[in-house]
Amino acid sequence: MTRISVVVPAHDEEALLPVALRHLLDVPREQLDLIVVANGCTDGTAARAREFGAAVRVLEIPEASKIKALNAGSRAVDAYPVAFVDADVSVAGSDLLALAELLTSTGAEVASPTLRVLPSRSWWVRQYYRVWALTDYRTSGHIGSGIYMLSEAGRARFDEFPDVIADDLFVQRLFAPEERCVADSLTFSVTAPGSLATLVRRNTRIAAGNSQIARVFPDLAPPPPSAGARSLVRRVARRPWLWPGFVVYSVVHVVTHRRARRLTADDRPISWNRDETTRKGSS
Repeated sequence: MTRISVVVPAHDEEALLPVALRHLLDVPREQLDLIVVANGCTDGTAARAREFGAAVRVLEIPEASKIKALNAGSRAVDAYPVAFVDADVSVAGSDLLALAELLTSTGAEVASPTLRVLPSRSWWVRQYYRVWALTDYRTSGHIGSGIYMLSEAGRARFDEFPDVIADDLFVQRLFAPEERCVADSLTFSVTAPGSLATLVRRNTRIAAGNSQIARVFPDLAPPPPSAGARSLVRRVARRPWLWPGFVVYSVVHVVTHRRARRLTADDRPISWNRDETTRKGSS
């Protein structure tokens, strides 16, 4: 019987967390060691997690830090593979079990289901994601965007999660493409930002995180954007219906990277820009 660990870092996520946990708990309890790490919460996140009883282990730490939550949860796991899942991600526990079996059978060390972006109510954001789906980042072993699974050997590749913005990029870049596995038949979903302004704030932080990885871990730096840009232009050129979206994508890309450069040049802490447009109350 396959048994896995799942670590969910959660900061003030009382609205989304119950839904995420219900999706994860679609498998027998004995197959899933589910750990919620409530970090620096000022709401009922921990209480909502405890409503699931013995099916969920709840850890609380005082610092509002995803990285410290990942490390606290990682130290508590008692089964491998281990999946790290953001609280705003929707994924079924049964899909994670299937992913664990695929990870074992292929000999890969890191894996992810295929990302499905739930469409935004904003026309501008929808156009952006139509083009984003064609980028090299999405089409070549995309690990991250809120979820990744590590084998025991993969988790042993590094000690603790470093204090970086982009933990998912850090993990992805630790492994060569042949060591990664993206399961086409298994999916997870995230909701696209509800407004263009929110998308810009979110992408600014992502760009700053990518820049930080390149600076702190130069060996893990992603390829220069210029190569990927040329590939994207070729793909879009053959699809005239995407040309308006390409304009939106290009403007967002330029604006967010300029803002990210200003943030990193100041060398000040970069706070998480919470996307309230995707957070709705739940029961």
